[in-house]
Amino acid sequence: MHLPPVPHIDAADVDAALADGALLLDVREDEEYSAGHIADAVHVAMNTLPQRWREDPDLLAADRPIVVVCRVGSRSAAVTAWLRGQGFEASNLEGGMVAWAVQRRPMTSTDGSPARVA
Repeated sequence: MHLPPVPHIDAADVDAALADGALLLDVREDEEYSAGHIADAVHVAMNTLPQRWREDPDLLAADRPIVVVCRVGSRSAAVTAWLRGQGFEASNLEGGMVAWAVQRRPMTSTDGSPARVA
């Protein structure tokens, strides 16, 4: 499937986006998120997002920018394109959690073990 280009944001710019009110949306699978994620991220696995949004329209606020993250940026690019098609202001975290970890940005895990990108 060919996706149109989507806006990207660098890991170094995420803090400023969050300070400006952006929502950080992690679309990885449960085990990936559990192993290591950005502390302020909302987790909704990619394949469950449309249904979760239909069930809870307040999950994503139309007036709030969204930064989408996955492991390397492919899934999040697809979700970003889908969100933009739904009228949201969305950007893809360039390089995903791998880029986040390479830049030594803080991560946390759900079980208290050392956070890692899975």
